[in-house]
Amino acid sequence: MVPPGREHADGSPVDWRSYDPPDLHPILAGALAAFYEHGYHGTTVRDIARRAGVTVPALYYHYANKQGILVALLEITVTEVNERAGAAVAEADDGPVPRFARLIEAVVLFMSNRFALAYLDTELRYLEPVNRRRYATLRKKLESLLVEILADGKATGQMTVDSPRDTARALLGMCQAIAGWYNPAGELSPTQIATRYVGIALQTVGAVPR
Repeated sequence: MVPPGREHADGSPVDWRSYDPPDLHPILAGALAAFYEHGYHGTTVRDIARRAGVTVPALYYHYANKQGILVALLEITVTEVNERAGAAVAEADDGPVPRFARLIEAVVLFMSNRFALAYLDTELRYLEPVNRRRYATLRKKLESLLVEILADGKATGQMTVDSPRDTARALLGMCQAIAGWYNPAGELSPTQIATRYVGIALQTVGAVPR
């Protein structure tokens, strides 16, 4: 089965290793900066409007409330990481180990290049139940793709995995944590971090890259 993610929703190809600054509406850009600095609970709609350079009524014209802004940012985040991971896996059609390595690389590159967006995952507790369920469904796509690869690796004897699902959750948690400590001014680039994490992930599942 060809994994999803070769193309963006608009049909354009996904260059999963290349990152430009995120193309966000000014309100979303202002909210992202505020959420990253103060957290969702500590951010006011007035602060978001000020950062975006709009009035509060203008903000409410685009988004019903602060919750709606958080939902929009989270959906942008999960859509992009799913597209990039899918594109990375689709490039590696020669077995579960290369596909696994590509997926981990794509996720780590996303977590470091989009660390502010990725960090919003820590604010899930503030989502209303209906929004949390929708986000969980979108988020599940990445986990399901990784579980499928791990199950294939286990079935073919190329990976030593007791539980593909538990292993997938542990690995994704490891990658997600990058958003909490990554510093663009640090000594390691996103590419270097990805290389290290791919090595850690391969050792975790008992796989050796070709």
